[in-house]
Amino acid sequence: MYHNPVMLDECLKGLNINPEGTYADVTFGGGGHSRAILDRLTTGHLYAFDQDEDAAKNAFDDPRFTFIPQNFKYFKNFIQLYHGGQLDGVIADLGVSSHQFDTPEKGFSTRFDGQLDMRMSQSAPNDAATVVNTYDLDELTRILSLYGEVQQARLFASDIVMARDAEPIETTAQLKAAVQRRLPRGKENKVLAQIFQALRIEVNQEMDALTAFLSQCPDVLKSGGRVVVMSYHSLEDRLVKNFFKTGNAEGKEEKDFFGNLLTPYKIITRKPIMPSDEEVERNSRARSAKLRIAERR
Repeated sequence: MYHNPVMLDECLKGLNINPEGTYADVTFGGGGHSRAILDRLTTGHLYAFDQDEDAAKNAFDDPRFTFIPQNFKYFKNFIQLYHGGQLDGVIADLGVSSHQFDTPEKGFSTRFDGQLDMRMSQSAPNDAATVVNTYDLDELTRILSLYGEVQQARLFASDIVMARDAEPIETTAQLKAAVQRRLPRGKENKVLAQIFQALRIEVNQEMDALTAFLSQCPDVLKSGGRVVVMSYHSLEDRLVKNFFKTGNAEGKEEKDFFGNLLTPYKIITRKPIMPSDEEVERNSRARSAKLRIAERR
């Protein structure tokens, strides 16, 4: 196990675990959250999803546990296939696992030199090098601006295009060198992280997968079932907030004849739960985490 689970107690409390219930952890990773859920089950069952081939090595040998090596965008299909019924709760800890960040050859981290890969599943069609070397200026600008919220996105995209015209950008070091001169002093690491984040989200189609997962949750959850989602950047958090409030990605409110909001959820967390200062000190990756919890009506 290589995962130090973020806000573990808050997640478990949010799931409101019934020891005989059926749950899903759709971002298994190192199994930190899953292990803690299993410890609270008696005759219950836990289904865990992860598209990263490395995560399968952490699967538990336990009759109450089923590992499903799939992207969570196929959540509903595989729960129907393996379980056939509805769940008491589901948890999603979005973003990148510590193991993925700490493995140089995966290319997720700005700290190491490695191949520009960034695929969470090796079967994904495009890696980050493909995006960096084949997307045109407008496309690169769009993803840096939308997924990285990078200021001066077009100028950074121009630098990348200019560098790749000289030679293909195939490593994280080459990408960093391409944008180096434009990084604002004192904020170099922050902006690099935003650029890497934008590429990672595009490579893994993360926003599409999250939208698909969230739209399937109401069908998969029992009445009173909980959905617990931890996000690490504002795009994800906004999407989760919209789905919990209105049941759709846009946050478009629909009301009944009496003016009551039509939504599949009762919101448990009016504002997102943030990690404590102590936890952030202990685990820097918790720093940007936001936890939202909703209950199926």
